[in-house]
Amino acid sequence: MNDNYNNKFYESLKIPSRQQAVQQETSFNLNPAKSPSQDLQIDDKFYEIEYDAHPIPGVGKFVAKPQKIIETEKDEIRELFIQMRDISRVHRSPSSYARFFGRNSSRDNSFIFYKQAMFMVDFEDDYEGDAAFSEYFPYYQLMSYEQLRTYFTWRTSNRKGKIKNISLSYAFLYIYELIGNIGTDGPQDGIEKLMAFWRGYREFNRAIDRYVLRWLKDYFIYYEMPLPFREFIDENGLSEHYPKIGDTDDSFALFSSISKYDIRKSAFFSDNHSEMIISCFNHVVEKLREVCLEYDINFNDAVFQPTKNMSVWVPFRDALFYQHIKQVDRRIVYSANEIYICKQNKWTFSTTITTESGRLLIGYIMKRMESDLRLAVGHRHKLKVNMQLDPHPVVEKLAESKVSIEDVISKAVAEFYRELNRTVVRVDLSALSNIRSEALATQEKLIVPEHESRAAMYTKADASEVPSEVPVESKIVSAVSDSPLVSDVSGIPALPDVKAETNSAETNADETVAFTETELQAMTIALDDSTKLKAFADGCGVMLEVLVEGINDKSMDLIGDSVIDDDFGIYDDYIEQIKEWIQ
Repeated sequence: MNDNYNNKFYESLKIPSRQQAVQQETSFNLNPAKSPSQDLQIDDKFYEIEYDAHPIPGVGKFVAKPQKIIETEKDEIRELFIQMRDISRVHRSPSSYARFFGRNSSRDNSFIFYKQAMFMVDFEDDYEGDAAFSEYFPYYQLMSYEQLRTYFTWRTSNRKGKIKNISLSYAFLYIYELIGNIGTDGPQDGIEKLMAFWRGYREFNRAIDRYVLRWLKDYFIYYEMPLPFREFIDENGLSEHYPKIGDTDDSFALFSSISKYDIRKSAFFSDNHSEMIISCFNHVVEKLREVCLEYDINFNDAVFQPTKNMSVWVPFRDALFYQHIKQVDRRIVYSANEIYICKQNKWTFSTTITTESGRLLIGYIMKRMESDLRLAVGHRHKLKVNMQLDPHPVVEKLAESKVSIEDVISKAVAEFYRELNRTVVRVDLSALSNIRSEALATQEKLIVPEHESRAAMYTKADASEVPSEVPVESKIVSAVSDSPLVSDVSGIPALPDVKAETNSAETNADETVAFTETELQAMTIALDDSTKLKAFADGCGVMLEVLVEGINDKSMDLIGDSVIDDDFGIYDDYIEQIKEWIQ
């Protein structure tokens, strides 16, 4: 330092009174003279102290020591994590900070997790560290830089099919992503990945079983999976974990368990017809639902009734799950003892109560369906339906609209059986060109030029001896037409002097023979009163629909059109035609 300052002795100063201090402050010069200390060379080990730079004389002021700014190396992954964390600052509501397990906190945490997970959905890492992590409700916001890198490196390995052991909190974090369909191609891909991870990780830690097995059922409810949960359980060998779960698609197994008539005990069911009966019943129920929907009738409400006090149901309870899909109003019967109802995107749950009239209705549907199906297949024993439905609300409402539930069932059975036995004919188009070529070649060989044939005939006989009934050209055309190789005789020139005469009486006789005696009687009854056809068909042991269909099939062959309409009445245009047939 300067020698003048090294040898300087500081003089004592009298502390001014308060009044003097105030006067000095008001008269203080805001631009004091430059202090001699500004010219000092200060060693790095000391701070610089300026005097006379303070309103009170003699009081010093520290001057911060200048620091050299060193630029750190850019970490893109850290910056990505910072952007991910900023999502929480933007979307978290103030009320959610009050209590972590509160309703607002839980909703905010699940929403933030979903947003952050979608932000990081495609991120992959290859971190070599292994940071421990243990949280009851794990999510990204609670994790350090090292923990995040550990997790995403492990997740990258999982997605490649290499499931490794890791802290349970990391495992649950990955499960939260899968049940939220994060990193999947949809619900079907999500359930496959969830099952693959569960099977792989449970070899290290089976603590996830109690949660995953419960969430699998929620997954099928929330995402409306097309495969019934019962079939999913059977295919994956999970029956032991769901002993009380029945058929979840409201179909045969479920209805059989509540029906007044158990078709499974029928001899017809055990007579190698079980698969056909199950398929037919499902088809009948589907048709009944469609008819009820037309008349604003809820078919399920007529069978299943929930308890009055419904409980709120939250999908994937105990998981960090955000309900990101708007749910349509629907009712899901999950066995005979569980019902889930969604209304205005909110879920409720209750046990089900099967009404007595509902059990009777299902019993009647099953028995009527079996009776019609026995007739269709020609079973040796008929089944008489003697169950009474009155006063069931579905039957009453349909009756008000002049719809017979008996007719709906019979038509559905006939439709099912016709489709079941439909013959599919496949034509090999590649062979048609060869057939046509062969037919044309045969045709060319058989056709004799007109001038040659006539010259040959008139050289041997007088013109009066030439047969007039069947010309030579007609014989040739007939021969070509009868050939099994010829599918098209359009190339043969038409002869204007050839006329085909048909005896109308013989034609009518042939047409009459085409119909059976039962069909002729049915047409006679239809001409008089079509409403009596049903009783006539029942008396003959034939389904009315099958009888009418047989008549229409034959009329299509004879006149190219059906003669009986869908209401079993005769079309006015064909009344005279039918009268000729039945004479």
